[in-house]
Amino acid sequence: MTERPYILLSAATSVDGYLDDTTNQRLIISNKADLDRVDEVRASVDAILVGANTIRRDNPRLLVRSIARRTGRITRGLPENPIKITLTSRGDLDPTASFFTTGPAEKIVYATTPTVNKTREHLTGVASVVDAGNPLDLHTLLADLATRGVRRLMVEGGGTIHTQFLTAGLANEIHLVIAPFFIGDPAAPRFAGTSTFPHHPGHRMTLAEARQLDDVVFLRYLLG
Repeated sequence: MTERPYILLSAATSVDGYLDDTTNQRLIISNKADLDRVDEVRASVDAILVGANTIRRDNPRLLVRSIARRTGRITRGLPENPIKITLTSRGDLDPTASFFTTGPAEKIVYATTPTVNKTREHLTGVASVVDAGNPLDLHTLLADLATRGVRRLMVEGGGTIHTQFLTAGLANEIHLVIAPFFIGDPAAPRFAGTSTFPHHPGHRMTLAEARQLDDVVFLRYLLG
């Protein structure tokens, strides 16, 4: 067992790097072929992590859709779906969100120390709540996941979460899909925010794969 899981970040963006627009309705950036690829990746990991804002905004289910892939996981001695993980500094997650109520999957919420008791009371019976320090520390979170047998972790955003993993140098891979349109709104959420990143013009990532999936392009980068 390593001290932390192998981490891959997964995102789909517009050509100009946005994850979504600013309307109240979720924008579907990807396509059917890529959604099937994402499902295949989900079936290969031990856990999937999203931020609390992604749960509030997108209400994701985070389940393996394919019956064959779920069956394959069971055959390999794994749970039908990966563990669902989120983190919160406010402790105000909705216990009726799809993250908590859909699918047979373990749910874990990592909360800041001051909000742990509040979060546990709020999510009684729907998720395990773990103290992740104050401020919330990704290394603490990852060390705890390692003790739970999580070897591969898929991080599906949003942009704040991606930025935190990238700037901390914790990501091993990026799975980035580029869709053939622009959003052009600086108020919309981006794949990564303003920060100082370990990978820059003098320290490039390695392009391990580039693949066309109908009208989108899938890029897999190794951060090494």
